[in-house]
Amino acid sequence: MAFIRVEPVTVRVRTDWFSGRPREITWGDERLPITHLHAIREEAAAFPVITGPRTLFEVETRNARLSLSYQHRSRRWTVTGLDEGHRAA
Repeated sequence: MAFIRVEPVTVRVRTDWFSGRPREITWGDERLPITHLHAIREEAAAFPVITGPRTLFEVETRNARLSLSYQHRSRRWTVTGLDEGHRAA
């Protein structure tokens, strides 16, 4: 499996109220329920103070596996990578 880096695309994400984990992505008019959360990576010290920390989530939907990024300072969700070739078993 290899993620294809894409130009960051702003999306709307619904999260779990208690844990903050993503549950559903709205990309344009399409709603993509998240079927599996593969990995979480917190990058608190990797960015300058101006951009602030971010958290990366590798999630799986019915159609593709996505790399989601959450910018804590701006409170913005973006898709930064995708793997359409991967299909859920």
